[in-house]
Amino acid sequence: MSQFLGPLDSSGRVPPLQQTRVASFLISIHGALARQLAVALPGQFTAGWQTELNAQLHREMEVVSLLMRATSWAPDPAAPYHALTWETAWLSQPVSGIADQRLATTVDIAALGHAAHGVIRPAAILPVEASSDDPFVTALRRIEFESSRLIQAQIHFLKSDHLKPFRDSVSAAVGDRHRQVRKLWEDVLAGIGITPRANGS
Repeated sequence: MSQFLGPLDSSGRVPPLQQTRVASFLISIHGALARQLAVALPGQFTAGWQTELNAQLHREMEVVSLLMRATSWAPDPAAPYHALTWETAWLSQPVSGIADQRLATTVDIAALGHAAHGVIRPAAILPVEASSDDPFVTALRRIEFESSRLIQAQIHFLKSDHLKPFRDSVSAAVGDRHRQVRKLWEDVLAGIGITPRANGS
């Protein structure tokens, strides 16, 4: 087991099966966020925080598009099982304690997004010798860079005055999504021979 992807080939590129497993997971969670945001956002904005989530919708789609093109895909026999597990995990879980179901669902989407951008650090599993000529390597670094900005959209909404009456419910939802995403991400890494660092991956 290692803390990093590899062994790299002679050109410093990540093995295709590792690329496939990591990209599949990231496409699954970011694709789910894009789909959920597309459905949850209203046709007419009535609050400032909605503009932040609208921006996130398009960023999530960019992540999926980038990974589809930057990944060197390889056959993965475990793909059907993993896809079912992940897609089931991302299903909407309206936050309890919020009577407005649309708002409760939007809080859950934001909590999942907060976890996706706060827990998953794809560039952290790249060894220093990974080649910047490998599109997959560049994509992971780009995604982590964007995550540091995208998480602001969730924070802006989750800490807004609009949600002050539901602070405990919101905090619980964020904590639950963080634990869920961390467990699944660690499982993905373990399946390709990577042990996350103690302070998170």
